[in-house]
Amino acid sequence: MLREGYQYGAAFGAAALLLGLALEPWTAIPLLAAGLFLMFFFRDPERQVPTAPGLMVSPADGRVVEVRETEREGRPCQRVSIFLSPLNVHVNRSPVAGQIREVQYAPGRFYAAWKEQASIENERNTITMDTEGGPVICKQIAGVLARRVVCWKKSGENVLRGERIGLMKFSSRMDVIMDPAWELTVKAGDRVVGGVSILARLTSLVGAPVRRSSSRSEGDTA
Repeated sequence: MLREGYQYGAAFGAAALLLGLALEPWTAIPLLAAGLFLMFFFRDPERQVPTAPGLMVSPADGRVVEVRETEREGRPCQRVSIFLSPLNVHVNRSPVAGQIREVQYAPGRFYAAWKEQASIENERNTITMDTEGGPVICKQIAGVLARRVVCWKKSGENVLRGERIGLMKFSSRMDVIMDPAWELTVKAGDRVVGGVSILARLTSLVGAPVRRSSSRSEGDTA
């Protein structure tokens, strides 16, 4: 469990105790229930990450709400959007191994995470990685309830496939943008597990050797 789970659990537990002592014991039940849910929400289970080469795994638990072709900087790419409900694990993982080129935070609105405009208008972190399959972008997108998105990595850091990279608090959305060289293995409606479910397979190497250059985040047409 993440540190936040212990903090929320302790705070609600203490409040429940005080309320139960001041009033009736049963009045503490709602606060205890809220504390237990928050501890459940901030769980961080271990995952068995696939080790076969050329795979992209899901960066988040949830349901695939959209798979679409789009563009980034005038080049074709494809996007997989995953919606996380409050019952899903909200720890995010790197979908591939590579080097983080940029982490860009953008303030914004708080549309429902499953809506299309959430991808380009909501508060978000855009994480761009250089990989053997070309640039891969993960967008941590805030939703109606998720008012904070956290990335634990910085520019220049190397990450492994399935490595923990951040956290989204409460319901939210994760977009993954990749080169057409990746052959998608999921469709809208599929349930995925972060670090485990395979999103795509690499059909050719388009990003080796890794190229270091500046880049703006995808977002004009996706």
